[in-house]
Amino acid sequence: MLGVWPAAHMQAAHPFDGVSRCRPVIRRDRLLEQQRARVTELRGAKYEKILQDNPAIRLIKGWARFEDAGTLRIERPDGSRQSLVVDRILVATGARPVIPAIPGLADTPYWTSTEALETRTLPRHLLVLGGAVVALELAQAFRRLGSEVTLLARSTLLSKEDPAFDKGLGAALEAEEIRIKRHCVPERVTHAAGRFRVEAAGEVMEGDALLVATGRRPNTQRLALERAGLATGRHGHILVDNRMRTSVDNIYAAGDCTDQPPYVYVAAAAGTRAAVNMTGGDVTLDLSTLPAVVFTDPQVAMVGLSERAAKAQRRAVVTRCLPLENVPRALASFDTRGFIKLVAEADSGRLLGAQILAPEGGEVIQSAALAIRNRMTVDDLAGQLFPYLTMVEGLKLCAQTFTRDVTQLSCCAG
Repeated sequence: MLGVWPAAHMQAAHPFDGVSRCRPVIRRDRLLEQQRARVTELRGAKYEKILQDNPAIRLIKGWARFEDAGTLRIERPDGSRQSLVVDRILVATGARPVIPAIPGLADTPYWTSTEALETRTLPRHLLVLGGAVVALELAQAFRRLGSEVTLLARSTLLSKEDPAFDKGLGAALEAEEIRIKRHCVPERVTHAAGRFRVEAAGEVMEGDALLVATGRRPNTQRLALERAGLATGRHGHILVDNRMRTSVDNIYAAGDCTDQPPYVYVAAAAGTRAAVNMTGGDVTLDLSTLPAVVFTDPQVAMVGLSERAAKAQRRAVVTRCLPLENVPRALASFDTRGFIKLVAEADSGRLLGAQILAPEGGEVIQSAALAIRNRMTVDDLAGQLFPYLTMVEGLKLCAQTFTRDVTQLSCCAG
């Protein structure tokens, strides 16, 4: 759905005079077939065919659990069992949605992200539980495809990130008539006659679909990790070091089942490094400048330390926040929703973090990541040449605000 809802929204709500606007006709069944075809194509080309064509890889389908640190017990789909004795093991079992213990919820046909992405019909009114990445992305997607949406967040939006995201993204979503209920803890959920009822804070909210997007937990509960002696975190995440080694010498782990950040590109990088280390190499995974993107519109993008995180580490920092109304590309696009914020070390001016709320903010954040990686100062960044009328030019403009008033500069002043 990543490319669908922006296209549908632009037909009906683009900002340009002289170009007609129209409400798109949404054929969800055809969108779903196209989506499934692309997933099948990529699964076949990128996974199944690679496994089939490599004679050194043997694929066994079934449920595995540890007998000890060197033995796996596998139960096949047909009920047969076998044991594998191996030298090294990589655990990469991923994660699953968390379903909160709300009275009545388990007895209803609620959705997780899986069911939401597979639905053949669009609900008239979608209720969403959650205020983080999946909840926000799917809430906006369904709204732009025509559903009414009510979002119930236990805290604020993206509560672990810079508070400016809650305010800025919240305003953008509310402008699209998404109803947001912050600090809202559901007390009971019921379902009857095709309708959901969510009771919270003395109010009853109704909808004909309910999406539960309240986080994920590692798929480790069936692995019998204790038999292998593996150390885990509070929620069952396998603890690993920067070489993907677990607490047991011959066992490695990668991806969402570990305590590493839950991003697919982190899992891919971790898996590659784990394979190298398991076969005699010695490589590490550096997550100190990890960029992250939330695919809402405007997009949320961040890398390095936020102001709040830096202060929690007792680091002296200075920050600047540039509204997009000061970025020429945003002005030319008639879309100034959002901001670019930079966090710098107070004494040296070295860039420590960047937080961006902007259309295509995900395309901008990697430049900030490279600047942090190369220990650039805000003066270094302010002096770089950026192409005029690009959103990434906003990084330079924000860096310039540490020493000057950019509102007094011409559009492409160096």
